[in-house]
Amino acid sequence: MYPLLISTAQLQALMAGNAPPLVFDCSFDLMNPDAGPEQHRQAHIPGARHVHLDRDLSAHDGAPCASGGRHPLPTREAFAGWLAAAGLNAGQQVVVYDSQGVNYCGRLWWMLKWCGHEAVAVLDGGFQAWQAAGATVATGEEPAAAAPGSFVLGSALAATADARGIARQLGAPDQTLIDARGAPRFRGEVEPLDPVAGHIPGALNRPFADNIGPDGRFKPAARLRAEFELLLAGRDPASVTHHCGSGVSAVPNLLAMEVAGLGRTALFPGSWSEWCNTPGLPCAQGQVSRA
Repeated sequence: MYPLLISTAQLQALMAGNAPPLVFDCSFDLMNPDAGPEQHRQAHIPGARHVHLDRDLSAHDGAPCASGGRHPLPTREAFAGWLAAAGLNAGQQVVVYDSQGVNYCGRLWWMLKWCGHEAVAVLDGGFQAWQAAGATVATGEEPAAAAPGSFVLGSALAATADARGIARQLGAPDQTLIDARGAPRFRGEVEPLDPVAGHIPGALNRPFADNIGPDGRFKPAARLRAEFELLLAGRDPASVTHHCGSGVSAVPNLLAMEVAGLGRTALFPGSWSEWCNTPGLPCAQGQVSRA
């Protein structure tokens, strides 16, 4: 089982074996929601089906949701039904990828854990690594699952936090917040998406792209560990809750901490978009917090 990262060579071996994985392409463009599906039609891993952040990985059209923010989570029950309809069987290996540096496929990786499915891995290096290896590429649309899979909702394997719970613990030593947005947004110098600029008071800043090396893959585990330990400055890794703008790009930080051997930490799915829209909650601006 691959529960964190998988290489192109490892994925190719699985696809050629007797128990092929279920592969999902999560490529997306926040500013152009139609771009991801078009990228998929132009080129994707054979057999991979496209998953849309807005339509498939977020609650919409008034459906019940499990979080706030710009990309509210669907309920676990609803998403488990979606997974079964997509053909997922209990215990089956899932591989997720995108073309945007794990910005979007991490969401599906985390949601599968949240629904009790541990056998899910991110393709290290994304679609670019697949292409660089000279692996086969498909075009057009992939057919839907021929029949529903046997997946059923299990106990959550990923922890969540909400705005009010975080607010009650602001400043407490057993809560450490890590914000994955770029430093200018964190400092409140720019805010292209949400109505208020800034960050949650006391939060630390680690842009999610800091986890990726020049080759487009996650940095080595030892380096990731050293970087997170420097950021945490003695804080307990188990105290960490990750967030970003809408709970999507925070996941690479969460995944990187686990790759680094620092455990599986919590996610605030509503993130800044929920926080800054919740009346009465404080918002900070200014220099990046480090200690």
